Amino acid sequence: MEYLILFVVAYLAATVSASVGFGGALIFLPILAGIVGIKEAVPVLTVAQIFGNASRFWFGRHELQWKPVLYFLAGSLPMAILSSSLYSGMKADWIFKLVGGFLVLVVAYRHLNFAKKVELGNPGMVLGGALTGFLSGLTGSAGPTGALFFLGLNLPPVAYVASDAFASLVLHLTKTIVYSKYALVTTKGLLVGTFAGVAMIGGSYTGKLLLSRISKERFLMVVEGLIVVFGLQMMFFA
Repeated sequence: MEYLILFVVAYLAATVSASVGFGGALIFLPILAGIVGIKEAVPVLTVAQIFGNASRFWFGRHELQWKPVLYFLAGSLPMAILSSSLYSGMKADWIFKLVGGFLVLVVAYRHLNFAKKVELGNPGMVLGGALTGFLSGLTGSAGPTGALFFLGLNLPPVAYVASDAFASLVLHLTKTIVYSKYALVTTKGLLVGTFAGVAMIGGSYTGKLLLSRISKERFLMVVEGLIVVFGLQMMFFA
Protein backbone atom coordinates (compact mmCIF):
# COMPACT_ATOMS: atom_id res chain seq x y z
CA MET A 1 0.00 0.00 0.00
CA GLU A 2 2.81 2.40 0.83
CA TYR A 3 4.28 1.98 -2.66
CA LEU A 4 0.94 2.82 -4.25
CA ILE A 5 0.88 6.00 -2.16
CA LEU A 6 4.49 6.66 -3.18
CA PHE A 7 3.61 6.31 -6.86
CA VAL A 8 0.59 8.63 -6.65
CA VAL A 9 2.42 11.31 -4.66
CA ALA A 10 5.42 11.14 -7.01
CA TYR A 11 3.07 11.62 -9.97
CA LEU A 12 1.36 14.62 -8.34
CA ALA A 13 4.70 16.11 -7.27
CA ALA A 14 6.04 15.90 -10.83
CA THR A 15 2.84 17.47 -12.18
CA VAL A 16 3.36 20.44 -9.85
CA SER A 17 7.04 20.77 -10.81
CA ALA A 18 6.29 20.61 -14.53
CA SER A 19 3.55 23.22 -14.14
CA VAL A 20 5.49 25.85 -12.19
CA GLY A 21 9.12 24.69 -12.36
CA PHE A 22 9.56 23.59 -8.74
CA GLY A 23 7.74 22.48 -5.59
CA GLY A 24 7.44 18.77 -6.25
CA ALA A 25 10.29 17.78 -3.97
CA LEU A 26 8.77 19.56 -0.99
CA ILE A 27 5.54 17.60 -1.54
CA PHE A 28 7.27 14.27 -2.09
CA LEU A 29 10.02 14.34 0.56
CA PRO A 30 7.83 13.73 3.68
CA ILE A 31 6.21 10.64 2.12
CA LEU A 32 9.58 9.33 0.96
CA ALA A 33 11.13 9.83 4.41
CA GLY A 34 8.40 7.65 5.92
CA ILE A 35 9.37 4.76 3.63
CA VAL A 36 13.18 4.82 3.48
CA GLY A 37 14.00 6.92 6.55
CA ILE A 38 14.97 10.56 6.91
CA LYS A 39 18.69 10.14 6.27
CA GLU A 40 18.31 8.17 3.06
CA ALA A 41 15.36 10.22 1.80
CA VAL A 42 17.52 13.02 0.37
CA PRO A 43 19.73 10.76 -1.80
CA VAL A 44 16.69 8.73 -2.95
CA LEU A 45 14.83 11.94 -3.80
CA THR A 46 17.80 12.94 -5.92
CA VAL A 47 17.55 9.69 -7.90
CA ALA A 48 13.81 10.15 -8.45
CA GLN A 49 14.27 13.74 -9.58
CA ILE A 50 16.66 12.65 -12.31
CA PHE A 51 13.66 11.08 -14.05
CA GLY A 52 11.38 14.01 -13.27
CA ASN A 53 13.75 16.68 -14.51
CA ALA A 54 14.84 14.67 -17.56
CA SER A 55 11.22 14.34 -18.68
CA ARG A 56 10.44 18.03 -18.00
CA PHE A 57 13.46 19.02 -20.05
CA TRP A 58 12.57 16.62 -22.88
CA PHE A 59 8.98 17.81 -23.20
CA GLY A 60 10.17 21.43 -23.52
CA ARG A 61 13.57 20.85 -25.14
CA HIS A 62 12.89 22.99 -28.22
CA GLU A 63 12.61 26.13 -26.07
CA LEU A 64 15.64 25.48 -23.83
CA GLN A 65 17.83 28.58 -23.26
CA TRP A 66 21.38 27.23 -23.20
CA LYS A 67 23.44 30.30 -22.24
CA PRO A 68 21.88 31.07 -18.83
CA VAL A 69 21.77 27.33 -18.07
CA LEU A 70 25.53 27.00 -18.60
CA TYR A 71 26.24 30.01 -16.37
CA PHE A 72 23.93 28.54 -13.71
CA LEU A 73 25.71 25.18 -13.84
CA ALA A 74 29.11 26.87 -13.55
CA GLY A 75 28.07 28.01 -10.09
CA SER A 76 25.89 25.10 -9.00
CA LEU A 77 28.03 22.04 -9.75
CA PRO A 78 31.08 22.88 -7.57
CA MET A 79 28.86 23.87 -4.63
CA ALA A 80 26.67 20.78 -5.03
CA ILE A 81 29.74 18.55 -4.91
CA LEU A 82 30.93 20.35 -1.77
CA SER A 83 27.62 20.22 0.11
CA SER A 84 26.88 16.63 -0.96
CA SER A 85 30.24 15.61 0.47
CA LEU A 86 29.40 17.35 3.74
CA TYR A 87 25.82 16.03 3.89
CA SER A 88 26.40 13.16 6.33
CA GLY A 89 27.51 15.42 9.17
CA MET A 90 25.87 18.78 8.55
CA LYS A 91 22.67 20.41 9.75
CA ALA A 92 20.90 22.73 7.33
CA ASP A 93 18.29 24.40 9.58
CA TRP A 94 19.94 27.82 9.68
CA ILE A 95 20.69 27.72 5.95
CA PHE A 96 16.99 27.02 5.29
CA LYS A 97 15.93 30.08 7.28
CA LEU A 98 18.38 32.41 5.57
CA VAL A 99 17.46 31.23 2.09
CA GLY A 100 13.74 31.40 2.91
CA GLY A 101 14.12 35.05 3.88
CA PHE A 102 16.13 35.70 0.73
CA LEU A 103 13.35 34.25 -1.47
CA VAL A 104 10.66 36.43 0.11
CA LEU A 105 12.77 39.59 -0.13
CA VAL A 106 13.64 39.08 -3.79
CA VAL A 107 10.00 38.51 -4.79
CA ALA A 108 9.10 41.71 -2.93
CA TYR A 109 11.96 43.52 -4.69
CA ARG A 110 10.59 42.45 -8.08
CA HIS A 111 7.39 44.36 -7.32
CA LEU A 112 8.91 47.56 -5.92
CA ASN A 113 8.95 50.54 -8.28
CA PHE A 114 12.57 51.57 -7.89
CA ALA A 115 13.80 54.04 -10.51
CA LYS A 116 16.57 51.65 -11.41
CA LYS A 117 16.77 48.03 -10.41
CA VAL A 118 19.94 45.98 -10.35
CA GLU A 119 20.15 43.57 -13.28
CA LEU A 120 22.33 40.62 -12.27
CA GLY A 121 22.62 39.15 -15.78
CA ASN A 122 24.88 36.15 -16.31
CA PRO A 123 26.96 36.76 -13.14
CA GLY A 124 23.67 36.56 -11.28
CA MET A 125 23.01 33.13 -12.77
CA VAL A 126 26.41 31.95 -11.50
CA LEU A 127 25.54 33.27 -8.04
CA GLY A 128 22.09 31.70 -8.18
CA GLY A 129 23.59 28.40 -9.27
CA ALA A 130 26.08 28.42 -6.39
CA LEU A 131 23.36 29.10 -3.82
CA THR A 132 21.03 26.50 -5.34
CA GLY A 133 23.74 23.85 -5.66
CA PHE A 134 24.87 24.23 -2.06
CA LEU A 135 21.38 24.05 -0.62
CA SER A 136 20.36 21.21 -2.95
CA GLY A 137 23.23 19.02 -1.79
CA LEU A 138 22.05 19.37 1.82
CA THR A 139 18.30 19.04 1.36
CA GLY A 140 17.73 17.10 -1.87
CA SER A 141 16.18 20.05 -3.68
CA ALA A 142 16.35 23.83 -3.72
CA GLY A 143 13.75 24.38 -6.40
CA PRO A 144 12.39 27.76 -5.25
CA THR A 145 15.92 29.20 -5.13
CA GLY A 146 16.88 28.17 -8.63
CA ALA A 147 13.43 29.06 -9.95
CA LEU A 148 13.78 32.60 -8.68
CA PHE A 149 16.88 33.24 -10.78
CA PHE A 150 15.43 31.64 -13.91
CA LEU A 151 12.24 33.63 -13.34
CA GLY A 152 14.31 36.81 -13.55
CA LEU A 153 15.15 36.03 -17.17
CA ASN A 154 11.49 36.70 -18.13
CA LEU A 155 11.29 33.59 -20.28
CA PRO A 156 8.05 32.14 -21.68
CA PRO A 157 6.62 29.46 -19.32
CA VAL A 158 7.78 26.40 -21.31
CA ALA A 159 11.29 27.83 -21.85
CA TYR A 160 11.54 28.67 -18.14
CA VAL A 161 10.51 25.16 -17.01
CA ALA A 162 12.70 23.37 -19.58
CA SER A 163 15.80 25.46 -18.80
CA ASP A 164 15.38 25.07 -15.05
CA ALA A 165 14.76 21.33 -15.49
CA PHE A 166 17.92 20.75 -17.53
CA ALA A 167 20.05 22.61 -15.00
CA SER A 168 18.43 20.58 -12.20
CA LEU A 169 18.99 17.32 -14.10
CA VAL A 170 22.74 17.89 -14.38
CA LEU A 171 22.83 18.96 -10.73
CA HIS A 172 21.02 15.81 -9.51
CA LEU A 173 23.22 13.53 -11.62
CA THR A 174 26.29 15.10 -10.03
CA LYS A 175 24.89 14.70 -6.50
CA THR A 176 23.99 11.06 -7.14
CA ILE A 177 27.61 10.32 -8.04
CA VAL A 178 28.81 11.99 -4.82
CA TYR A 179 26.18 10.29 -2.65
CA SER A 180 27.16 6.92 -4.15
CA LYS A 181 30.79 7.57 -3.33
CA TYR A 182 29.86 7.98 0.34
CA ALA A 183 27.52 4.94 0.23
CA LEU A 184 24.46 7.09 0.98
CA VAL A 185 22.37 5.37 -1.71
CA THR A 186 21.51 1.73 -0.91
CA THR A 187 20.15 -0.85 -3.35
CA LYS A 188 16.67 -0.43 -1.87
CA GLY A 189 16.97 3.34 -2.13
CA LEU A 190 18.00 3.11 -5.78
CA LEU A 191 15.00 0.89 -6.57
CA VAL A 192 12.59 3.17 -4.69
CA GLY A 193 14.01 6.23 -6.43
CA THR A 194 13.66 4.58 -9.84
CA PHE A 195 10.09 3.45 -9.07
CA ALA A 196 9.12 6.99 -8.06
CA GLY A 197 10.98 8.40 -11.06
CA VAL A 198 8.83 6.40 -13.48
CA ALA A 199 5.72 7.96 -11.91
CA MET A 200 7.33 11.38 -12.29
CA ILE A 201 7.63 10.96 -16.05
CA GLY A 202 3.83 10.73 -16.31
CA GLY A 203 3.44 13.70 -13.99
CA SER A 204 5.82 15.77 -16.10
CA TYR A 205 3.72 15.13 -19.19
CA THR A 206 0.53 16.13 -17.36
CA GLY A 207 2.20 19.30 -16.09
CA LYS A 208 3.35 20.19 -19.62
CA LEU A 209 -0.27 19.97 -20.82
CA LEU A 210 -1.40 22.26 -18.00
CA LEU A 211 1.44 24.68 -18.72
CA SER A 212 0.32 25.16 -22.33
CA ARG A 213 -3.06 26.43 -21.11
CA ILE A 214 -1.89 29.29 -18.89
CA SER A 215 -0.90 32.85 -19.84
CA LYS A 216 2.56 34.18 -19.00
CA GLU A 217 1.13 36.80 -16.62
CA ARG A 218 -0.92 34.30 -14.63
CA PHE A 219 1.99 31.87 -14.67
CA LEU A 220 4.31 34.47 -13.10
CA MET A 221 1.72 35.23 -10.41
CA VAL A 222 1.42 31.55 -9.49
CA VAL A 223 5.17 30.97 -9.42
CA GLU A 224 5.92 34.06 -7.32
CA GLY A 225 3.11 33.20 -4.92
CA LEU A 226 4.50 29.70 -4.40
CA ILE A 227 8.04 31.04 -3.93
CA VAL A 228 6.78 33.28 -1.10
CA VAL A 229 4.87 30.39 0.50
CA PHE A 230 7.89 28.09 0.39
CA GLY A 231 10.17 30.88 1.55
CA LEU A 232 8.01 31.49 4.63
CA GLN A 233 7.88 27.75 5.25
CA MET A 234 11.68 27.59 5.17
CA MET A 235 11.96 30.53 7.56
CA PHE A 236 9.52 29.39 10.23
CA PHE A 237 9.12 25.61 9.91
CA ALA A 238 12.61 24.38 8.97
